[in-house]
Amino acid sequence: MADPFKDRAAAGRTLASLLAPYANRSDVVVLALPRGGVPVAREIAAALRAPLDVFLVRKLGVPGHEELAMGAIATGGVRILNQEVVNALRIPPGVIDAAASREQRELERREAAYRDGWPVPHVENQTVILVDDGLATGSTIRAAVAALYQQGPRRIVVAVPVGAPSTCQELRREVDEVICAITPDQFYAVGQWYRDFSEVSDETVGELLRASGSGGQAQAA
Repeated sequence: MADPFKDRAAAGRTLASLLAPYANRSDVVVLALPRGGVPVAREIAAALRAPLDVFLVRKLGVPGHEELAMGAIATGGVRILNQEVVNALRIPPGVIDAAASREQRELERREAAYRDGWPVPHVENQTVILVDDGLATGSTIRAAVAALYQQGPRRIVVAVPVGAPSTCQELRREVDEVICAITPDQFYAVGQWYRDFSEVSDETVGELLRASGSGGQAQAA
């Protein structure tokens, strides 16, 4: 049975060794899903000598059943809809717009907190390594993948330290490559696979990005 990671940084170093073929390439950008994915991705970006940035996704929950996603918005002004849910529940456009407006405000707040005015990452014709601290149901990373594909990357690689075996397997049908460092059979929650799974604050995310010199590098790719 696999041992838990010490913390997110240690998990990132483990993942970086599995991503070594992507090192020192001008077409690679590492994108983290905040907040937990950022400490992981920072270690990967440093090891690969690749630019680091964040990719923000906000789920659009069905009113009264917010856990059910009718769509999502993401960095770069992207909006995607789960048309099956929208059609089945006959959700009117005004309801979708209202939910999108609410989530857009939170997305913009986080963008301002994390980016310090840096422009959004350029991913067209790039190889994107999309990083989170783990995969349970995979709903957030799927929304991020769908949003990223609208921006024309050459290749999307999902990289996580730990994931539910079924989720990692299913995701392989949606992206070019999935790297899950460990896929334990006894998977109940991402946090059980970290000895330190402390919450990552907005301030910490901003500090990690600034310390890595992220903003300008990602845009120059």
